[in-house]
Amino acid sequence: MTIEKVKALLAENGLLDRLHEFSQSTATVELAAQCLGVDPDQIAKTLSFYRGEGAVLVVAAGTRRIDNHKFKEHFGMKARMLSREDTEALTGNAAGGVCPFLAPPGVEVWLDVSLRDHQTVYPAAGSAHSGIALSCAELEALAKPAGWCDVCKSLEAQA
Repeated sequence: MTIEKVKALLAENGLLDRLHEFSQSTATVELAAQCLGVDPDQIAKTLSFYRGEGAVLVVAAGTRRIDNHKFKEHFGMKARMLSREDTEALTGNAAGGVCPFLAPPGVEVWLDVSLRDHQTVYPAAGSAHSGIALSCAELEALAKPAGWCDVCKSLEAQA
């Protein structure tokens, strides 16, 4: 997927003015937070996992880690992150810029409840040099997720 497709989607929804593009990389939570000037937990990172021959995407708050027990309980499988090579082939996005909207057919997107800790979150927008400010409701409308899940560790459990 290209950022041009994301821009078209954002324009259709009156959100293009919230898109941020940078000359420096936003490929990690830390880099994205630095570029956007926000708390790292506000970065809506899109994690890509194998699911059969395809992929499932989980969008979570930036500093949260996957809880393997919760993941297996929710998805019925062990959490196995996509390799860098498979990320682009299966999601249409290069690693570090996986966008939670416009997922290819057959790729489910799930939003983790950790995102609800923030009024505004910042997912990648189709490149490893972008981000967009969205409310959780706006993210949900754009991503068209299969649903909400609870597969991340709490901040307390991570400490």
